[in-house]
Amino acid sequence: MAPHYSVRSSRVVDLNLFRLRISSNVADFGGYSYFSRFAQPADHCTYEIVCVDLDRDPVDPALIEPLADRGFRADRFRSGFYLTHHYGPPAYLVTRGSTIYVFGRQLERTIWPYFTKHLLTLFAVDHDMVHLKAAAFAQPTGATLLFGRGSGGKTVFLTQACAAGAAFVSNTHVLTSGSTVHGVPSAMRVRRDRCFEELIDSGRLEKHLDASEYRLDPGMIFGHEPVAEATVRNLCVIDYNADRPPCFESVEEETFNAFLDLFAFAIGTYGLKDDVLTHLGNDFQRYGDVFSTMKRRMHDLVKTSRRLYVNADMLDPRIRDRTLARLAEL
Repeated sequence: MAPHYSVRSSRVVDLNLFRLRISSNVADFGGYSYFSRFAQPADHCTYEIVCVDLDRDPVDPALIEPLADRGFRADRFRSGFYLTHHYGPPAYLVTRGSTIYVFGRQLERTIWPYFTKHLLTLFAVDHDMVHLKAAAFAQPTGATLLFGRGSGGKTVFLTQACAAGAAFVSNTHVLTSGSTVHGVPSAMRVRRDRCFEELIDSGRLEKHLDASEYRLDPGMIFGHEPVAEATVRNLCVIDYNADRPPCFESVEEETFNAFLDLFAFAIGTYGLKDDVLTHLGNDFQRYGDVFSTMKRRMHDLVKTSRRLYVNADMLDPRIRDRTLARLAEL
């Protein structure tokens, strides 16, 4: 297929535990903006994604179709539905080993919503780890992982904790191995609200792909590079609601597991079960073993960590400092 398009840009993304090469036939490809750390072009990459925009190089679909993947995810891409609620123009997937070619339009919108989640999950499967949807920061006594519903206050909690001196670990995704959390470097996408309006008005943040979002580089704002790994101390469900009384409560293990199963465990949270099954050669027994082992690892982390449900206005300095002090307790 290479003679039918030209690669006009390429970046090596550093995701901490592995590197990902993203190439495109679009010179100013917007998909790079999701990331905050890049490596040298010659560095070894675990995976590669090649994005071919069919408006830039109009490759005949008749040439792509015989090479395209078959299966659930490939069919979803052909219909324009990528993952969960993310959709766009129809696209073709062509997977060859650790390299994925995607042919379509507006492909920058597939990089974070699908490919990043997909590859983090496959990496976790192949390296006996767990991929969780979580933010994380570290204090001298250990790391705190933040979980929660959408718009529940995780980003504000994380930002205010790091502004008060905690070390930034990760904004959206983490990989865990035993009691160790590994961050996944990325740009933060923020909107104009009480937490970020002053920063946005300062002109220091550039617009992101969506008109309502701005791109925030954690290293620039917090003055240090993200921490690569830390030992987990706290697991917190963040559920800010100004109309309810503030709380900082312990949670039973079974209740916490039930929440994480659908709000944090990547295979279920992002609907990646078919992708993992395909990765494992559609081997039912192997899939069952991998899935149950990964679930057990997550539940072991829940069992050995402090489990908390928190409703706290982190924009109030007194509440913020008191909350962080409690999280730092041994």
